Amino acid sequence: MDSRSSRSLICRVGGTLCSLPIDSTVETFRPLPTEAIAGAPVFVLGLSIVRGEPMPVVDLTRLITGLPGRPSRFVVIKTGTRRVALAVDAVVGVREIAARQAAGLPPLIEDAGTSAIAAVGALDRELFLVLQAARLVPEGVLDADLGQRRAS
Repeated sequence: MDSRSSRSLICRVGGTLCSLPIDSTVETFRPLPTEAIAGAPVFVLGLSIVRGEPMPVVDLTRLITGLPGRPSRFVVIKTGTRRVALAVDAVVGVREIAARQAAGLPPLIEDAGTSAIAAVGALDRELFLVLQAARLVPEGVLDADLGQRRAS
């Protein structure tokens, strides 16, 4: 393995390939029932019970494109001390991504409103987005107690 490469989980999100750092990925599985939570941001589908614990579920397609996704898989990631389930269209597999395959964001989309995208590149002649797991859920969303909203 080249020191300038990293292993990533490749997912399809709204027709676009996205890579998540493998060291932030906990597991993937079929979607579970999700209970909507009033007042949650539009990209938060709600809460699911994952391994006996309530976990927020984020529609990654909506977060990145603004359009609702068609999730067929959940990907649980670590964001600091918390875990979040990402609803994705498909899990493609694990790939080695060389640093030269991804470049910083083009200036015109640098300020597009999401800090979740770290870089863009081409993978098998397709556009792909390199995602930063720690920034996938905007600050403050995880700090809001979704369980308290559920009880209200």
